[in-house]
Amino acid sequence: MNSTLLPYLPVFLFLLFAAGLSGGMVIASTLAGRRRRDEPMVDLSAYECGLSPADPEHKRYTVKFYMVAMLFILLDLEVAFLYPWAVVYRDLGWYGFWLMGIFMVFLTVGFIHAWARGALEWGESRPRRLKAAGR
Repeated sequence: MNSTLLPYLPVFLFLLFAAGLSGGMVIASTLAGRRRRDEPMVDLSAYECGLSPADPEHKRYTVKFYMVAMLFILLDLEVAFLYPWAVVYRDLGWYGFWLMGIFMVFLTVGFIHAWARGALEWGESRPRRLKAAGR
């Protein structure tokens, strides 16, 4: 065997073992599984927590679900920007500190606004309206 490829031998053996184990499990499942095809279609339907489905029809999601999902993605991206900043924080100095501070202030104001509007309330209550200035 070529000496330059010798360090990759454990990786190759691991991949070979993983492929063999996966294939073996699929073959064992096929051989040990049930072979009856005369089962009613009810047995093949989806279950909710081991019980029969409560509602057979598909229900639509409310807009609240999408609002919470968008807020989650927004705050998740905040963490994605915060981590690289924290890694190079010492090299950036005060400029990087104030820049990230402004970024955090904008996100905090947006979060407080969404909270005040009731975007995080999951109940059936209507969102609270912000009072206009001077009224």
